[in-house]
Amino acid sequence: MTGVEAAQEGYRPCVGIALFNREGKVFIGQRIGFSGDEGWQMPQGGIDEGEAPLAAALRELREETSVASVTLLGEVAEWLAYDLPADALGSSWNGRWRGQTQKWFAFRLTGDEAEIDIASPAGGHKAEFGAWRWAELAEVPALIVPFKRGVYQTLVKQFAGFSKRAYCHAT
Repeated sequence: MTGVEAAQEGYRPCVGIALFNREGKVFIGQRIGFSGDEGWQMPQGGIDEGEAPLAAALRELREETSVASVTLLGEVAEWLAYDLPADALGSSWNGRWRGQTQKWFAFRLTGDEAEIDIASPAGGHKAEFGAWRWAELAEVPALIVPFKRGVYQTLVKQFAGFSKRAYCHAT
């Protein structure tokens, strides 16, 4: 089943990616135009018509970070959704969607950290992040815009095992 077929009515079908390093920390990027503790998120993006969610996750990861050297660790079984705030409903995605429904995947970076290039992403895609860093998974929900926090709190529970250092060295 493609992401478009599985999406909830009124929600944009998307994928989200939790990219873990060998120390069990997760990649977060700061959206261009933000500074300080604002605008941080994990890579995410839309699923193209006919595209499988896993393929979309690998594509989006590459388009936003240039990373291709990964191993799949797991995925959240259900689709997670969030609603846009009322003041963004008409302006985001031309008013077509009221929010996003996302299929989340966890990957481990198997290549060198130098592979990460947010300034000139693979395939000539426009940069979406102005900064990036590794973070403890448990701290990420506090850095996310409030309307997405519920999704990220679920991710902390679902992917907690991947953030443990011993697990990351054992795989």
